[in-house]
Amino acid sequence: MDDQQWDDTPIAVAARRAAYMNTGKETVPKPEKPRVITVANQKGGVGKTTTSVNLAASLAKLGCKVLVIDLDPQGNASTALGAAHRDGETSSYEILIGSATAEEALQQSGPNLYCIPATIDLAGAEIELVSLVRREYRLADALGRGFLEEHEFDYVFVDCPPSLGLLTINAMNAVDEVLIPIQCEYYALEGVGQLLNNISMIRQALNPNLHISAVLLTMYDGRTKLSEQVVDEVRGQFGDVVLRNAIPRSIKVSEAPGFGQTVIDYDPGSTGAMAYFDAAKELATRGDYQPHPTTGPIGVSPEIAAQLGQEDN
Repeated sequence: MDDQQWDDTPIAVAARRAAYMNTGKETVPKPEKPRVITVANQKGGVGKTTTSVNLAASLAKLGCKVLVIDLDPQGNASTALGAAHRDGETSSYEILIGSATAEEALQQSGPNLYCIPATIDLAGAEIELVSLVRREYRLADALGRGFLEEHEFDYVFVDCPPSLGLLTINAMNAVDEVLIPIQCEYYALEGVGQLLNNISMIRQALNPNLHISAVLLTMYDGRTKLSEQVVDEVRGQFGDVVLRNAIPRSIKVSEAPGFGQTVIDYDPGSTGAMAYFDAAKELATRGDYQPHPTTGPIGVSPEIAAQLGQEDN
């Protein structure tokens, strides 16, 4: 094989892309104010935490300052970001019960990338929060005291547990945007209807700005008809709020947390890393998709919003 042929192989292309990814030369437009996004799906095993940390790591590589807040008692996001989250560490638990500030819980995970970790103490927070004042807004209050602006964060991702308790409600009330990862497998939309109902109820009762700004397809396998059917079904239900870039099944994505890393750092040339990198660029470039009165909590593109506005007139 001559040099030209070698340069065109998939391995060589991936290696060049991985090297370029780490140069910091590629950037995306920064939002005018911090975009605070909860990554949620009430069905487990859909890549929720994996999506949170890898989108965050990708945006950090793209020159944005990013914070991940781990609200899942399992602490998997904290593990993937290499954050200390042993018992006794200042964490999201202390923020919620009011014994520490967000500043005190903040850890740096890498260049441009920060984490507020979760510890096992968070498992009992649901019970403790019940008796506290503004129990649904504890996280929003902690972040709303100038913390995000002072640190000049561009993006904040909140990783919450796969259930609708006070932890998830706190996550929903601290953000405007919800990103839903949906796996391209059987029962892909299982639980999504309930999640939509819950988001609608929170919009009506607690946080009128809450909306679904993005849906990300995960565990995609282009070799199967099932994946294609799921893609068609999800795009049919959610429209153009679904990101064009889907995340393929990837062993490297699964391996990375075991080494205390995101796949972006663990193997930047892997298909999974490059897919998350492309999805992060798309999320940043297209901006926040806002809903139209006729679409409930689901965001639409500016073009569709304009079209719906004309129909209303």
